[in-house]
Amino acid sequence: MTASTPLLITFGLYLVAMIAIGFIAWWRTRDFDDYILGGRSLGGYVTALSAGASDMSGWLLMGLPGALYLTGLSEAWIAVGLLIGAYLNWRFVAGPLRLYTERSADALTLPDYFTTRFGENGKLLRVVSALVILVFFALYAASGIVAGARLFESVFGLPYAEAIWWGALATIAYTLIGGFLAVSWTDTVQATLMIFALVLTPVIVMTAVGGPSASLALIEQNDPQKMSWIGAGGVIAVISALAWGLGYFGQPHILARFMAAESVKTIPQARRIGMTWMFLCLLGAILVGFFGISYFEAHADQAAAVNANPERVFIVLAELLFNPWIAGILLSAILAAVMSTLSCQLLVCASALTEDFYRGFVRPAASERELVWFGRAMVALVALLAIFLARDPDSRVLGLVSYAWAGFGAAFGPVVLMSLFWRRMNGWGALAGIIVGAVTVILWKQYAGSALYEIVPGFIAGSLAVIGVSLSTAAPSREVLATHDAVRAELAQTGY
Repeated sequence: MTASTPLLITFGLYLVAMIAIGFIAWWRTRDFDDYILGGRSLGGYVTALSAGASDMSGWLLMGLPGALYLTGLSEAWIAVGLLIGAYLNWRFVAGPLRLYTERSADALTLPDYFTTRFGENGKLLRVVSALVILVFFALYAASGIVAGARLFESVFGLPYAEAIWWGALATIAYTLIGGFLAVSWTDTVQATLMIFALVLTPVIVMTAVGGPSASLALIEQNDPQKMSWIGAGGVIAVISALAWGLGYFGQPHILARFMAAESVKTIPQARRIGMTWMFLCLLGAILVGFFGISYFEAHADQAAAVNANPERVFIVLAELLFNPWIAGILLSAILAAVMSTLSCQLLVCASALTEDFYRGFVRPAASERELVWFGRAMVALVALLAIFLARDPDSRVLGLVSYAWAGFGAAFGPVVLMSLFWRRMNGWGALAGIIVGAVTVILWKQYAGSALYEIVPGFIAGSLAVIGVSLSTAAPSREVLATHDAVRAELAQTGY
């Protein structure tokens, strides 16, 4: 299919606006701290929507609706697990991490935090954690490239090999130019666009089929298995879906939003805004996929594109049911979801390469200007790697996201949680947890042959490694314990 003039104009205006924000952020960016964390200046509203948008990538409007369309209600457990995990992350990690990273020599990245938090094995811990970030973010960023390519392929009729470049270029541009502030400000705009699309679209889909009752009756009549909350995978599949929530504690691009908050006091407001936004977006994505089943049961002649690739269900519904101008806005929401998360991933990877390798080992005395420009070069380099990994036209968005999500959740989740709350944890325990968690995910994914989501054994193995190695090696130094006690005392005064 080819794009209409309204679609071209809508997409063009959206892309111009995002790049313009990038240039505004460039003018505001003064040093490497600004480029990486925005000078820790994000208010509650921007923190909330930036964290949400950086979390909910193209899989929210493509992968999750596609899974619901293909399998039915049993896939909705993913959303339940994510909601629980996100709330716990906001409630128990956001505030302590914001304060701890500032007290730990003003750490700018997750590897930087681990190094300064434990005060031992610094170089080894920094290198291993940065390598984990690069490996799994390469996969994660590739999922965003695939989602963007699917959008440009479907809307503009481009071949996949060309679409992956168009889908990535705008994101690369404003991330490279404006850094963290550009990413956070554009995230706020993109989050607003995403919630508009996900609230409006399911309402119109249900109306087109005759309302909720008629939609449910049509699904039950033609494919009753899709009405079941326990699908063909049984209880193991439900546990695996719920386990997505464990991933939140170890996602560097989300944790970076907590680190950049203006203060601990902004976190409760941000939590309320962020969780409300997330609930409405996940509900909308579920309804789009689920009621898309009834729509295409009633309009089987229009279902060919969706049946060939269920992850296109939102795109096809938007094009069929809306005026081209409104469809352009709705499809821009997919681009917004892709750009918001991909930009965060590119920036975190660039941060790890710049802060944890270049300044950490190559050029410790590098100037702020040099670091900013090296960071920009790393954004471009990582983007090219992600495009290379996304070159397979048979790639699926949700599959790539699930692998990377499990890798981060298992490698960093136990380490982040225990580093904030367990006084006895040491650097050897952190190192063991990161390695064991990441390796378990990779081995389980490649060789286990089990339907159980790899984050479950990975998170358990990583946690046991942290506890076992920490208890079997020397206790942390007095300085490390004193910093931990001071942070916990300050948190107690703020209500944590």
